[in-house]
Amino acid sequence: QVHLVESGGGFVQAAGSLRLSCAASGSINSINSMDWYRQAPGKQRELVASFASGGSTNYADSVKGRFTISGDNAKKTVNLQMSSLKPEDTAVYYCHAFLISALGLRHAWGQGTQVTVSS
Repeated sequence: QVHLVESGGGFVQAAGSLRLSCAASGSINSINSMDWYRQAPGKQRELVASFASGGSTNYADSVKGRFTISGDNAKKTVNLQMSSLKPEDTAVYYCHAFLISALGLRHAWGQGTQVTVSS
């Protein structure tokens, strides 16, 4: 089995900062990428930022310049530093990994962590 455990969500005022962390564990041979998604009430889940095993990153236009994703392949962790937060960033944030396990290629999801930004 593969497990993704997130931490770091919470409540913050607009313009504040939060840092999310995610750690993968279990029967993992290698990780292709680790990403952060978010889902606000009544909206579809959307990709926020991705970190590929080679170190390349990608961001949604809505968070460029405000969020920074970083990862450690050896430790199987990924972090999301969120700054200049806006109320529209309020959502449940999910860690996702595209990896190779003992059972082959698979997608793994964390349980989600709530981020609430007040105006």
